[in-house]
Amino acid sequence: MTTTQTQGGTWQRRFGDSLMRSLSTPKVMLERGLGCEVWDTDGKRYLDFLAGIAVNALGHAHPVLVEAIRAQASSLIHVSNYFATAPQLQLAETLVRITGAGDRGRVYFGNSGAEANEAAVKLARLNRGDGRRTRILALQNSFHGRTMGSLALTGKPALREPFEPMMPGVEHIDTTIEALEAAMGDDVAALFVEPIKGEAGVVDLPDGFLARARELATQHGALLVLDEIQTGIGRTGSWFAFQQLGVTPDAVTVAKGIAGGVPIGALVTFGDASDLFEAGQHGSTFGGNPLATAAANAVIGEIEASGLVQNAVVRGDELRAAITGLQSPLVAEVRGLGLLVGVGLSQPVAAEIAARCLEAGLIVNAPNDSSIRLAPPLIVGAAEVAEFTRIFSSVLKGLA
Repeated sequence: MTTTQTQGGTWQRRFGDSLMRSLSTPKVMLERGLGCEVWDTDGKRYLDFLAGIAVNALGHAHPVLVEAIRAQASSLIHVSNYFATAPQLQLAETLVRITGAGDRGRVYFGNSGAEANEAAVKLARLNRGDGRRTRILALQNSFHGRTMGSLALTGKPALREPFEPMMPGVEHIDTTIEALEAAMGDDVAALFVEPIKGEAGVVDLPDGFLARARELATQHGALLVLDEIQTGIGRTGSWFAFQQLGVTPDAVTVAKGIAGGVPIGALVTFGDASDLFEAGQHGSTFGGNPLATAAANAVIGEIEASGLVQNAVVRGDELRAAITGLQSPLVAEVRGLGLLVGVGLSQPVAAEIAARCLEAGLIVNAPNDSSIRLAPPLIVGAAEVAEFTRIFSSVLKGLA
């Protein structure tokens, strides 16, 4: 019996027989990881330049995170939100600090990015302004999650249509300043924006878009809610992408890289937005439990101690320069900030590139036909960037 077989048959068959068909059968079954590397059940090594879709900020099996989880599991794993714990309070205070939310900053904990955005939807509903503000704006080709509220925000019709009718009141606008100015009014409760559209292929916003969004939201009493689930926690070369873009939001949603793979999400509010929720209006059984918050404290602490926010700047610049330097006819543009990188392709061959990279021992992602997404662990070094460049170059040459 090989490592890809078990008593019940191949793992692919078991996957297809037991998991919901909302998930496609993966090509590889992973067994272990260390740093920026993972190994499958046949012992093949892969360089991981996706990091669980921007989740494994410290890579795999980082000793600081492993020890934090072990230590917390030996005392308290879960107590419900009827009780406070030290890790929960520490993480809330840290998120207020690194977002710059200030003395009036507040934090709500959930279990995922979608849940963080669900909490933000409720926050928007509370910002009614004497009942006038009934509309919520989001962007075309955006992604905010797959729960019904976060899906309503998501600007991808193909994802929404099977589940319509959606939550009413949400409108999707083009990502232009002109469309933003035309849509904003005194009846808008909130505007939801990704500073970089990750699931769209790491697509940057137009110059000046976010600054104009801040001006218009303030003018009309709307909340500016920034979805930093993929861009946050140091990935773009600052704790949050908005800190490089010269704006202050009313709320920011956080998840993915915050706890290195342990499920957690958070909504952080600023200023008057912190006063909208009242006791009993929202909650989560598992949200903010001591295990998840201890893991997040360890991840954020290690990012600070090891200078990984700055490493995202340095390695991100190296990565973009390396891709540009390939001068491949397949590379039309390189997008993103820090270690969230999008490679725009001149031909719709992204899936083929991702498949060939996997065969060659490199994990990347094709979010659509014409984009490759890269989100390596924040611990990535020059040697890993060089290895990526060698494999990626070879794959591109084989398709050009």
